[in-house]
Amino acid sequence: MINKVFFVAVLFLGMALFSCEANYSPKPRGYFRIDLPEKSYISFDTSFPYKFEYPSYAFVEPDFHSPDQKYWINLQMPQFKATLHFSYKKVDGNLARYLEDSHTLVTKLIPRADAIYDSLIIDRQRQVFGLSYRVIGNGAASPYQFFVTDSSSNFVRAALYFNTIPNNDSLQPVIDFIIKDMDHIVKTFNWK
Repeated sequence: MINKVFFVAVLFLGMALFSCEANYSPKPRGYFRIDLPEKSYISFDTSFPYKFEYPSYAFVEPDFHSPDQKYWINLQMPQFKATLHFSYKKVDGNLARYLEDSHTLVTKLIPRADAIYDSLIIDRQRQVFGLSYRVIGNGAASPYQFFVTDSSSNFVRAALYFNTIPNNDSLQPVIDFIIKDMDHIVKTFNWK
């Protein structure tokens, strides 16, 4: 009986000593490598009441969900599964309502946001005034939005959305890349 107990004890001790590596550490979760395209831009200058330059890796299409809004467009970025939704409104004494609507849409992101940073957009020469919103947070559906107006006749709002589950930790390089292009859109934005 003692031989059996001794044999089992030695067997378990041997398995415990030889089954583990001394320097084991778990591997961190990794993400796929994302190849980012070169920066180049295309002019969006049509019969619309506004124009701007957008990145060459994107394409413009009408907003099929709002066929009665002829100046609403979507800037599709298929490589990143992202869409920048543009909506246009004619200002006719209702600018305060449009500003409030934009503010409301951004505040709906608060439950999922860690922070929301806003930046003024003021260019008196081009008559472009507005705000941009950078939304920080792992579950925030729209990481960047902006609106611009000439304060008297025109109002444009744009919001960036990804066609994936919002995991902004893994999307962060793409978000940073696209935000630079969105800043370029704002800098080249003009009324017609």
